[in-house]
Amino acid sequence: MHKISKKYISIVLMAIIIVLVMYLCKSSRALENCTPQSMKNYISSFGMLAPIIYIIMFTIIPLTLFPDAVLAIAGGMIFGVGIGTLYTIIGAVCGGTLSFFISRIFGRGLVEKLIKGKAEWFEDGIEKKGFLFILILRLVPLVPFDVISYGAGLSKIKYKDFVLATFIGIIPGVWVYANLGDKSGNIFSLEFFGAVLILVLLMIFSYFMKKKISVKGLKSKVNGEN
Repeated sequence: MHKISKKYISIVLMAIIIVLVMYLCKSSRALENCTPQSMKNYISSFGMLAPIIYIIMFTIIPLTLFPDAVLAIAGGMIFGVGIGTLYTIIGAVCGGTLSFFISRIFGRGLVEKLIKGKAEWFEDGIEKKGFLFILILRLVPLVPFDVISYGAGLSKIKYKDFVLATFIGIIPGVWVYANLGDKSGNIFSLEFFGAVLILVLLMIFSYFMKKKISVKGLKSKVNGEN
């Protein structure tokens, strides 16, 4: 009985989320234009409700193909570096939580379609390293944010470890995007160039980390087969 109730509650929650996604997509051409400026105009049009709309949009972004970096930059344009970073972290953690529990509730069949065969790699890495594995992946954007969340949901990692690693790990990247948005009105400022430089360094570091992890994974696979 408990399992049946849990299943129905999950279906109802998913239906509500899907309706929200459809409403936001239908009511805004900003999602079609896909630029920070268009997102800024759309979210700002809600006035005092803008922070709530922004957080909701970040929460449901795992169910869309919309790039979260664009939304994070728009957050910096609307709310500034400090508040923009805070709202983005709240929304990103909520979005990660949504993906995590979608994976836990609906299982491997659905999630493997979403993350395209990366499930085993995540399960293996998370179960061996757990908190540290999630933290590293959040600090350096080796793979898409939502893919990490879906993969974590399939593993045995505790939610509290997942959410704490996510919270800590996304702070640097979120700050960079919020700073880019906040300083976008003056692209020749020292702060703007500083944010761009940090973003480039993160991308370079991520590239080499990804190659290193891929080589290690290949060696482990070969050793396992031998």
